[in-house]
Amino acid sequence: MYRFLLTPRWLGFLALALVAATVMVLLGNWQHGRYELRKDVNHRIDVTDTATPLPLDSVVAPGGSPGTPGPGPERTTEWTRVTVTGQYDPANIVLVRGRTVENEVGFEIVTPLRLSDGSAVLVDLGWVPAAPGGGAYTQPKVPPIPSGQVTVTGAVKLSESRGTGVDRAEGKLETRRIAVPKIAAELPYPLRGAFVQLDSQVPALDKGFTAVPPNYENDWLNLGYSVQWWLFAVMTLFAFGWAARREARGPREAAPPQERELASTT
Repeated sequence: MYRFLLTPRWLGFLALALVAATVMVLLGNWQHGRYELRKDVNHRIDVTDTATPLPLDSVVAPGGSPGTPGPGPERTTEWTRVTVTGQYDPANIVLVRGRTVENEVGFEIVTPLRLSDGSAVLVDLGWVPAAPGGGAYTQPKVPPIPSGQVTVTGAVKLSESRGTGVDRAEGKLETRRIAVPKIAAELPYPLRGAFVQLDSQVPALDKGFTAVPPNYENDWLNLGYSVQWWLFAVMTLFAFGWAARREARGPREAAPPQERELASTT
């Protein structure tokens, strides 16, 4: 009854269905892998506030030279809570424009923290609104930054991608992304290959800074895509089975009732 499946035509249909289903399963597996990665990031964000901070050197290695950053840490270290002591360099404040907090566009203030080994690490101090009446991209009034030694506690963040150029205006560096290599090119000392998003500081940071909320990953979107691809694979194989069963029944089963009655009387 199903010998027709061994014909070249139906073998071709079967091969096509199997290839399509295999590709869909692989796409589903890839999306599920993305889901697991993003789920892990969200978990690390959730435990950051309660985790015991590690020394910066144990997470972000020293290295690099003036104008060139050191090696970036592994992606799995992002959101690791660290602590580091140093002194801010207010002459090289970086204004990161176009940043939104609670639907208001302003700036994140990133400042190099000079360390005892001669290198520095970028510290995202927080968000401030743009200057009143000057538009969203007008330089803000930066709250006071401590001039002495400080101890910073915060989360490790990887260098942001799609970094644009870094400009200097009114004595301050401006950019759109916290792209460590591009910022490092503007500084006279080695820079660590990641930055720190500040959580707390001793002495305390000025209250004019607003803490930057964590950016959770949309892991459920990837989970939905993975299930969707797997369902497509099942549907592809089901469609082949349905077509084969329809073929096995023959034209009498596929014909309308009136035609089947006529065929049975002749």
